[in-house]
Amino acid sequence: MNTYLNTINGEQVDSSERFESINPATGEPIGRVPVSTRPQVSAAVAAARAAQPAWAAKPDAERKALMMKVAEIIKANAPYLAEWVTREQGKPLGGVGPDQVPGARFELWGCEVWTQVPASLDLPVEVAFEDDTRRDEVHRKPYGVVAAVAPWNWPLLIAIWQIIPSIRAGNTVVIKPSEYTSIGTLELVRLISQALPKGVVNTVSGPGSVGSWLVSDPGIDKIMFTGSGPTGAKIAEAAAKNLTPTTMELGGNDAAIMLPDADPKAMAMGLFWGAFLNMGQTCACAKRLYVPENLFEPTVAALKELAEMMPMGDGMQEGTVMGPIQNKMQYDKVVSLVESAKAQGGTIVCGGTPKGGPGYFFPLTIVTGLKDGDRLVDEEQFGPVLPVIKYREVEDAIASANRLDAGLGASVWSTDINRAKEVAGRIQAGTVWINQHGMIHPMVPFGGIKGSGYGVEFGVDGLKAVTQPQVLSIKK
Repeated sequence: MNTYLNTINGEQVDSSERFESINPATGEPIGRVPVSTRPQVSAAVAAARAAQPAWAAKPDAERKALMMKVAEIIKANAPYLAEWVTREQGKPLGGVGPDQVPGARFELWGCEVWTQVPASLDLPVEVAFEDDTRRDEVHRKPYGVVAAVAPWNWPLLIAIWQIIPSIRAGNTVVIKPSEYTSIGTLELVRLISQALPKGVVNTVSGPGSVGSWLVSDPGIDKIMFTGSGPTGAKIAEAAAKNLTPTTMELGGNDAAIMLPDADPKAMAMGLFWGAFLNMGQTCACAKRLYVPENLFEPTVAALKELAEMMPMGDGMQEGTVMGPIQNKMQYDKVVSLVESAKAQGGTIVCGGTPKGGPGYFFPLTIVTGLKDGDRLVDEEQFGPVLPVIKYREVEDAIASANRLDAGLGASVWSTDINRAKEVAGRIQAGTVWINQHGMIHPMVPFGGIKGSGYGVEFGVDGLKAVTQPQVLSIKK
């Protein structure tokens, strides 16, 4: 079994201690990963700090050209990296077209696109004020060294979201992938580093303690984190000690609201993928669906039909649409929430019982008969389970959507766009989609409010988030 190494200052680095990466579809180990030591974390930060001034000093056009070379490397190695995503994370290989399963190949296509778009963006000097006596210009400057901590659900795509805008703006990066999905990210960085100067992108790997060493290192100037709220709180505490600016995306419990004029048959597929993309293991998936009484039965029936027709299995097998839950901790949480739903009076429309056998497979599950306050409604399941909740008045659905601390995304479904926009404007979430859910775009800012985090990624606003303003105030 191979050991996949970290990249520090352009060199491949091993450690005396290693751990195994596990295929969630089979339970079998697929490779070894180093457990970075504290001195290695310090060395990675030092390498990034040493490389940063020269990297920031490069002409903007040169950095943009190197970003495009990175995109070419990702495209050339997409089949290899997609297989690692499937073997480590579990999502099927799938495809990239509109009629294809949005799986690992889609994730690598997203990596390519989310590299090309920041490479095409500019942050021109802004004139904040000018009159006959003075001119005040706002220039954007890199922070310096960015610590990136990536999750296991979209391991390569979210790593790219953290790495590419940072280095595009003149920062250097040290990234720690999730211990559940390290190999793909280590290989991604090894490959793209061929186009970059030494020290511009570095990796460290291991358990949460390694991430803690990274974000608390005094050589870090900016933190980017995607993950759970409890871990985010720990990172925020570490960041506060060094006054380190932080962008946090902490997941959510997205509400989807169907309005009384919605069309269940026409909207079922959009609702289904909004809830079950990546087996529901997506921060911006619909986690609870509120449906008016007049549409409840046809909506549930349409979702049940779709759920029961989706083939589930090892994602390396062509034709597989749904894979496993990524790890045992998350699998056990899903099982616990479904059992709790049964105990609290929920009706299992489909699924609801672990499949058994090797791998962390749990069937697509739809639950009715629950209400606000039940665990499956109030807690983010991050898995292939959707509670469908009946409501009478739209005001009640809006209140239900807003009652939790989560505020990443939400959606409103209606044949009347103006009415949908009116309702959407009253929902407390960073993004509210209309007649779609979770449809992010590399040019559109994305981020949460309330307990779902702070700061944004993507587009010009995301690029600004990895820079700090410097005002030049000129007396005429």
